[in-house]
Amino acid sequence: MVERPARLPALPASVIGADGVTLSPAPDGARFVFRGPEGAAQAADEAWGTPLSRVACRATMAMGRAALWLGPDEWLLLAPGEEPETVAAQLAARLPGIGHALVDVSHRQTALILSGVLAETVLAGGNPLDLDIGAFPVGMCTRTLLGKSEIVLWRTGRETFHIEVWRSFAPYVCEFLREHMREFGG
Repeated sequence: MVERPARLPALPASVIGADGVTLSPAPDGARFVFRGPEGAAQAADEAWGTPLSRVACRATMAMGRAALWLGPDEWLLLAPGEEPETVAAQLAARLPGIGHALVDVSHRQTALILSGVLAETVLAGGNPLDLDIGAFPVGMCTRTLLGKSEIVLWRTGRETFHIEVWRSFAPYVCEFLREHMREFGG
């Protein structure tokens, strides 16, 4: 079995800033990029346990698993606390003979949770999107930039964001967010 890299050595269990803004590591687990036409997506719906969103930039969730729409035929599949090998086998069992791509990115990526009243403001310090709840509602997700790093940003609650980032960029993203949290007295 391949040993996983260290989670985020530069990030304590959580960092709390002013007004209760908190930056924490998200639980490890299985992460896949799934690509395929509608027939493959339909088969993956059953295997995944939740329908893969067919609505642009929206996520679906069920039984602790999430499917984030990244493109017309591309989803980021997240299964916190699950082993990638087990999840891959479940998906493969439902997709024999159906053209698709399933890439395990569990070792490549990690995730952070940013939450609190000023979470939008902290993110806006390095992100060009309009993160107001009306423009970026709960359940919305997209690829974007945070400072100089590509991320996948997913709003999981009114004041909570899930940030997927490549492990090699995670220390930069953590420090970037911590610096913006310090601007508000954190």
